[in-house]
Amino acid sequence: MANRYQKLKGSCIYIFCGMISLLPFHTLRIGLLKLLKAKIDRKVGLYRGFEVRSPWKMNIGHDTIIGHKALLDARMGLSIGSNVNLSNEVMIWTLHHDYNSPDFAQAGAPVMIEDYAWVCSRAIILPGVTIGKGAVVAAGAVVTRNVAPYTVVGGTPAKKIADRNPDLVYNLGEHILPII
Repeated sequence: MANRYQKLKGSCIYIFCGMISLLPFHTLRIGLLKLLKAKIDRKVGLYRGFEVRSPWKMNIGHDTIIGHKALLDARMGLSIGSNVNLSNEVMIWTLHHDYNSPDFAQAGAPVMIEDYAWVCSRAIILPGVTIGKGAVVAAGAVVTRNVAPYTVVGGTPAKKIADRNPDLVYNLGEHILPII
C-alpha cells in the first residue's frame, strides 16, 4: 500500500510541476517551486514550458536563465550555478536505466553546472556530469563526461572544440524578460 501511495504522490507532484511551468510570470513559477522545497536564488528566469523532476533536490544560483522547454531532472541532485544560461529544450538527466541490468534497474548520479556555463539549445547532459565554470556546450551535444572550466565542447559524444575567454563579467539577470 505504501508503494502505491508513493506512486500516486509522485504522479500528483509531476502534474503540479507541469501546471506550474505554464504560468505567466517567473516569480509565480519560482514561488510555487519553492513551496516544493526547490532552492532558487534571486533574479532567475525560468521560462515557460520547463519540466522539473524532484524540485526539492534542485539548487539554482542567482542571475541564471532556464530556457523554454528545458528538462531538469533533479531526482539524484541538480546544482546550477549563478549566471548560467540553459537554452531552450536543454535536457539534464540525473537518473536513467542501466542497460546491462537484467531487471532494468535505475542508475544515476548528481549533475553540477558551474557559474557562467552556457548550455546551448537541445544539448543533453547525462548523469554524473559536471560542467565547469564558464564552459560552453554546443547545440545538440550529448555530454557523457565532465567538461573542464572555460572549455567549449560539441558533438555526440561531446568533445573539446575550443577554449573560452576566462574573463567573464556579464550578469544574465539583466536579460530576463519579466512575463514570458
